[in-house]
Amino acid sequence: LASIAATIGKMANDVCLYSNQNYGFFSFPSELTTGSSIMPHKKNPDVFELIRGKSSRIQAVPNELTLLMNNLSTGYNREYQLTKEILFPAIQDLKDSLEIFDFMIRHIQVNEHILDDTKYDYLFSVEKINELMLSGKGFRDAYREVGNAIENGTYHYERKNLKHTH
Repeated sequence: LASIAATIGKMANDVCLYSNQNYGFFSFPSELTTGSSIMPHKKNPDVFELIRGKSSRIQAVPNELTLLMNNLSTGYNREYQLTKEILFPAIQDLKDSLEIFDFMIRHIQVNEHILDDTKYDYLFSVEKINELMLSGKGFRDAYREVGNAIENGTYHYERKNLKHTH
């Protein structure tokens, strides 16, 4: 449970981060988000914030079970019935989180033109280094050339050169 919760918790955190206004890689329909209490343009990814929180609680389950059974003698002890209070809600929370996560991801709206923003101009610097190496330059020379071009403002890379784009 804790391992799965850790994974979806990280994924939920990434959704929160990369959908915010500083990144804007993707968004969700207005009916699946809430508005900000102060910023009218902002869409809060509440579902993912709650999944992130529930995931953290689920990750605490192994520790809670360990602490519950830590000082028990061998054999059955009445405290074992308390494990149900820990496990059953965690299982349900994880099932609910996975279900709503799946639903939300089916409605994701990817910003297909995000790379047109100039702040991503250097994203393909490694591709440029690889191109130079394929044309015969050594790695250190290619690296230095691209680094100098970035530093002096002459770097440019045409994404149409990418071999893996459509």
